[in-house]
Amino acid sequence: MLLVLIMAAAIWGVGAAMGTPRRLRWAMIAGLWAAVTLAHLVLPFGHPIRAATGERAALWLMIGGAAAIVLAYRAGLGALRRRAGTREAAAAHEAAKHEETPLFGAAELERYARHIVLREIGGPGQKALKQARVLVIGAGGLGSPAILYLGAVGVGTIGVIDDDTVENSNLQRQVIHDDAGIGLSKAHSAAQRVLAQNPHVVMRPYRRRLTPGIAADLFADYDLILDGTDNFDTRYLSNATAAAQGKPLVSGALSQWEGQLSVFDPARGTPCYECLFPEAPAPGLAPTCAEAGVLGPLPGVVGAMMAVEAVKLITGAGRALRGEMLIYDALYGESRKIGLQRRADCPICGDKGEKDDQPLAG
Repeated sequence: MLLVLIMAAAIWGVGAAMGTPRRLRWAMIAGLWAAVTLAHLVLPFGHPIRAATGERAALWLMIGGAAAIVLAYRAGLGALRRRAGTREAAAAHEAAKHEETPLFGAAELERYARHIVLREIGGPGQKALKQARVLVIGAGGLGSPAILYLGAVGVGTIGVIDDDTVENSNLQRQVIHDDAGIGLSKAHSAAQRVLAQNPHVVMRPYRRRLTPGIAADLFADYDLILDGTDNFDTRYLSNATAAAQGKPLVSGALSQWEGQLSVFDPARGTPCYECLFPEAPAPGLAPTCAEAGVLGPLPGVVGAMMAVEAVKLITGAGRALRGEMLIYDALYGESRKIGLQRRADCPICGDKGEKDDQPLAG
């Protein structure tokens, strides 16, 4: 038996010196064991080989059985470990799939840092802005600054509907467009400008006029509506559709040196646009900007105020201009607010709705 052990040690040592793989060395030792065992089984008792290797086969069979048990145990243990590893990997993969993707990347957190430190907005308010969907009707004088600031503050999805194209005469006040954009769709020009300033928002430009046929479906995709048009048919349509869907409408208007701003939200107990203006003025009584003229920076002031009201409505900060109208006189540098009352006979909102100043995000 000592001779066999010496041979096994020699096989292992020489193999290690020659760089033979461990598995091959174990196979050679297994072959040596098989040869010795076979010799004990086939050679007669007293044969010199049997005498030199322990006389009886039982000892070698016991050694082989013990080795087989050890190898089987190791193989079973390895299989269990592999199965456990596979299950852990699958569980980790499943958890990774369901793990919530961070809402803000590092670049966005840095971009919105001045908002996040504001007590009235903070992290929850910025999250509400990110998740908000705002539709702006008109990418002209009022829409230009409103759209720019909505994009800059991080409103997640901004829709812009306008069927007009950029003209040279627009550029005196419609600051979202530039000279190179003359002839382009205003909606697409505005979308390009916002994405160049903030690629973290989603822009949805619609090059078409707002009509009764599309208004309801379009408004249904948004939480808040901003109306910056100078067309009375569009204003009444926007008001009726927003009121029917219970969505706030931020409305602005301009005339020469004066701007007006209000939030119409009858679902929360305040008047709608038609409560104030039951019917459109007769032709010529309310001239457009093209007809009467308008101070260039005035739309910037009022349009930025519209964006401010949108931020307040989304985040719940401060008090929005529900039930009030802000009038700004740029010529004399004066502003004033007047209270608004609902009309019980208003065909749009009547005497419906309850007072509720909760933010849209709530």
